[in-house]
Amino acid sequence: MKAVVQRVSEAAVEVDARTVARIDRGLLVFLGVEKEDGPEDVAWLARKIPALRIFADDAHNMNRTLRDVAGEILVVSQFTLAGNVGKGRRPSFERAAAPETARLLYDQFVVALGSGDLPVRTGIFGAMMRVQLVNDGPVTFIVDSRRR
Repeated sequence: MKAVVQRVSEAAVEVDARTVARIDRGLLVFLGVEKEDGPEDVAWLARKIPALRIFADDAHNMNRTLRDVAGEILVVSQFTLAGNVGKGRRPSFERAAAPETARLLYDQFVVALGSGDLPVRTGIFGAMMRVQLVNDGPVTFIVDSRRR
């Protein structure tokens, strides 16, 4: 399971010109699910991402977590994270999980994140979405459950 995690001062998702989710300070998480992913990947990412110390403290060092700053999370499904562009010019998506499996694991991830005290918002799985964000820093990390 792959996640692109961006520290944002605000982010929003639109579907069909309608805002379906919006957050202020927090994390925008693009989540890609691959064929070999399972519940253990969900659990690991759901523990790892909120615990990342990527928010600035008073000395401007990355020492604070999402909980420390009372931030929010916006999770957006993005199957293209499972794409392989190593050969040729057209991406291959053979590593991407089937939509039914990906949706199940995506939903489990959202539930696992929300089981704590963090506000979690989502886009709409499988929809054509327009994502707007203000990356704070910029600060962006790739978190891969296969590279623990």
